[in-house]
Amino acid sequence: MNDLHSILFAYRSDANLGELTRPRNTCSLPFGGRYRLIDFMLSNCVNAGITDVGVVVHQSYQSLLDHLGSGKDWDLSRKHGGLRILPPFSYTEQGQGEYRGSMEALAGVADYLEDIRQDYVLLAWGDIAINLPVNEVFEQHKNSGADITIVCTPTLKGAPQFSEYVEVSEEGRITDLSVHPTSADKALESLEIYILSKRLLMDMVDYCAAHDVTNFSRGVLQPRMKSLKMMPYIHKGYVGRFQSVSDYFQRSQDLLVPAVRADLFNPARPIRTKDQSNPSTYYGPESKSVCSLVADGCQIEGEVENSILARGVVVEKGAKVSNSVLMQGTVVKAGASLSYVIADKDVKVNEGRMLMGHFTYPLAIAKGSVV
Repeated sequence: MNDLHSILFAYRSDANLGELTRPRNTCSLPFGGRYRLIDFMLSNCVNAGITDVGVVVHQSYQSLLDHLGSGKDWDLSRKHGGLRILPPFSYTEQGQGEYRGSMEALAGVADYLEDIRQDYVLLAWGDIAINLPVNEVFEQHKNSGADITIVCTPTLKGAPQFSEYVEVSEEGRITDLSVHPTSADKALESLEIYILSKRLLMDMVDYCAAHDVTNFSRGVLQPRMKSLKMMPYIHKGYVGRFQSVSDYFQRSQDLLVPAVRADLFNPARPIRTKDQSNPSTYYGPESKSVCSLVADGCQIEGEVENSILARGVVVEKGAKVSNSVLMQGTVVKAGASLSYVIADKDVKVNEGRMLMGHFTYPLAIAKGSVV
């Protein structure tokens, strides 16, 4: 697909995720044992044949840079085009902090947008878990004659407080878009994934920069609802958003359901990630692993149940881990017991410790902590 360029927004660092996003932005949050959240949208683009991807970052993106590298693991390391990290070098807004909105982020990388070779652009956030057939979305966009195609879902899993909803007429055209509505029973939820022409995008960026408009939905879509033809693409597969610690835990637990894994990790559209070439996981003679996802390079000699273990996790003999998410390099010493716990990278739980949260209020332990 040589006529579609992708811009992924990766500057958001949601404070509601607490300890999980202090050392990183939301897009680089580990998920599913082997992946980072940005792997999903990045893989969706690559699976559709997109060869040029720009990733818009702002702060706390060192972890993201380490993960993406040159883009080689996604076949995006190229002499011309490929993966491009777009820091805020030309961002001159007074004060510090994140971009105020996606239009301000696009204005900050306007020079890059001018050099886009393709006629169409895909705009998306890099912090959702979805296996999206982007090529089908693009085909529908061209066939429908839409100015903007918005990817929507009737079955979003995630906190609703930041939600946007669209209403669709009998003819299939979007007639209204609401942000933070009190009720949206009959509406579809927008995933904030858009396809539009480069020309239209540049017109919008120029207008918003000149009029200090920062928000794409409120500042661009709502005022142009009648003048632009906006069409929905309804994605009926699994979608996960991460806007709280509880969201992260529950979406991680979703992966233990075979139907969710089959949809999210569809072999026809594989999700790629950084290759670390870890050895196989070692299971001791008295170990026990039930209904769990265990990545490569782990050492399991204790008991693991209903949990997700990332690369290099160690569960010593006599330790018990249940209903938990352990990120890379976590060590659970002998006799320790964990239940409803999210342990960030390189956490060490000493002998005999007992840590317990709840399904709706899991216990999150900061990166590098010793308990």
